[in-house]
Amino acid sequence: MERIFKFWVLILVLFIFSVSAHAENGTEVAVLEDSQPQTQPEVQIVPSVNYEDPLRYVLGPDDVIQIDVMRHPEFSGVYPVNLEGKIQYKFVGDIEVAGLNKKDLEDKLRNIIANFVVSPEINVTVLEYKSKVIYILGEVGQPGKYYMRSETIPVREALMLAGLPLQSAAMRKCRIISPDEKGRVKTRKVDVYSVLYGGDLRYNYEMRPGDVLYVPCTVMAKLIRVINPVTATVSGTAGVPAGVASGKTSAATLAK
Repeated sequence: MERIFKFWVLILVLFIFSVSAHAENGTEVAVLEDSQPQTQPEVQIVPSVNYEDPLRYVLGPDDVIQIDVMRHPEFSGVYPVNLEGKIQYKFVGDIEVAGLNKKDLEDKLRNIIANFVVSPEINVTVLEYKSKVIYILGEVGQPGKYYMRSETIPVREALMLAGLPLQSAAMRKCRIISPDEKGRVKTRKVDVYSVLYGGDLRYNYEMRPGDVLYVPCTVMAKLIRVINPVTATVSGTAGVPAGVASGKTSAATLAK
């Protein structure tokens, strides 16, 4: 009886998912995997924290910079950029730094400090990159928010940061969601499998601050996630009466 019930539950769930998949994708369930192999080639995960371009990186709120003035430590120090895009600089006051790259800021500081120091030598270092973020969600090793160390980051590099797609990922159906300042949303489809394992860089789009890379799961993965708790519940429910019955039988036998 238990096996028959499990069988009909499985048939019902399969039917529901086949109908929903056909409605969403307009394709047959047989091609849900897009000819994607069940096993993925191994890819060595290389730390991607060094993907940065400090010379062209544009400063913004929450970044932290270090200013060094040669032979004048009184003008040197570490300064966080506040929400208004300014730093509170010694002897000068608030200085607007948002929208400037490293070289632009050095030139601006040189002109300011020249009022106090003859021929100042200035070096600016970005210590913390926190003004630009991207979001990687779905079937990846480490979904979440990632800070950018450059103005853009390729999809392949972003996936390396997130620990690569999981076995349950529908890698040919990923998409990049890009909101603009007016609240409109632009969506681009990304064939992540071709980028990672096929060497096709046509889909290796450049992600910009605020972009979301979504890696969906396959229909089969959804199906398994639904079936597992159902079968576990059925097994537990069917097992309780049997245990109770056997307990009663043992008690009756001992009573005799």
